[in-house]
Amino acid sequence: MGDSFGKLFRVTTWGESHGPAIGVVVEGCPPLLPLVCKENSAAGIKTLACPEIQKELDRRRPGQNELVTPRQEADVAHILSGIFEGKTTGAPISAMAFNSDFKSEDYDVFKQTDRPGHAGFTYRAKYGIYDYRGGGRSSYRETWGRVFAGAIAKKILKKLGIEVLAYVAQVADIEAHIDPNKVTMKEIEASPTRCPHPASAKLMEELIEKAKQEGDSLGGVVGVIVKNMPIGLGEPVFDKLDADLFKALKSIHATKSVEIGAGSEAATLKGSEHNDPFAVDRSGKIHPLTNKAGGVLGGISTGENLILRVTFKPTATIRKPQSTVTVSGKKTILEGAGRHDPCVLPRAIPTVEAMTALTLVDHYLRDAAYSAFVKR
Repeated sequence: MGDSFGKLFRVTTWGESHGPAIGVVVEGCPPLLPLVCKENSAAGIKTLACPEIQKELDRRRPGQNELVTPRQEADVAHILSGIFEGKTTGAPISAMAFNSDFKSEDYDVFKQTDRPGHAGFTYRAKYGIYDYRGGGRSSYRETWGRVFAGAIAKKILKKLGIEVLAYVAQVADIEAHIDPNKVTMKEIEASPTRCPHPASAKLMEELIEKAKQEGDSLGGVVGVIVKNMPIGLGEPVFDKLDADLFKALKSIHATKSVEIGAGSEAATLKGSEHNDPFAVDRSGKIHPLTNKAGGVLGGISTGENLILRVTFKPTATIRKPQSTVTVSGKKTILEGAGRHDPCVLPRAIPTVEAMTALTLVDHYLRDAAYSAFVKR
């Protein structure tokens, strides 16, 4: 079912939104990566808890403020393997989190009627069965495992001096004019919208609250900046770095498109306007001047900052009445039930960072293996 991602740094997620637990297995993590843990317990079994990883999970958990779903899940990660004496061992790292605050009865209305704009229709058509309770695997709760794995990937990238940041750049028709190269984590986390432009963040917050009160939802755009990139990540022809980033980011629930550099604006430019002229800086390093390519040429990183944009659709489940049909084709009016984000973007930020980091670590390990062989 396509539940795994990556080649050398491989991640598999499991579990459903209203099942007893969700979890993840991370394979290919190098040994001796410091991850300070403390003892924990799950169902009477001794487990480990890692504050560094939990911090990232807390950024995506539900119920963190008034702009997101009110579902209350602690999302505490119980680490079962792969870490010993505060370091990774090179063995698979596995972890799980228990689901506690689910109300499956709220979803009874979806037993026989699929939500417009939602994955229920295609899941039911493909598999002949669909876990309508919270959406099963199509729920955003699946991303818990991605963020857990992404926290480890970000730790690896930090050792390499690489920083991955995502931020809300647009909600509906409110677009923040931001220089991605100047964005900081402190600015991102200063607002519940996770938009680093204060004036725009306030307008976005008001708009999300309005949509919530109206029983509707909003979409928008997440910006991504990766600083201190090395040259040479990416493997043409089919494993181009940007192509793999597109796949990784498009795999996140509710995403509709991914752009790099000038993106769709490139269609309106001439070659003389879009091309990045090369120059030599004071240290003698050659680099492109404008970075309209967004940090990738021919599928290989240029050493410039990666600049991407990810478009999210409005959350499919809304409380406004919608005309539709049941699975048997009978006309009906559907009103959304359950607890849902009126705008998924603020909670999507750590997931976008995670999928970007997972892609980069996987390519870094592949490039390191290739380089080691070439240099022998």
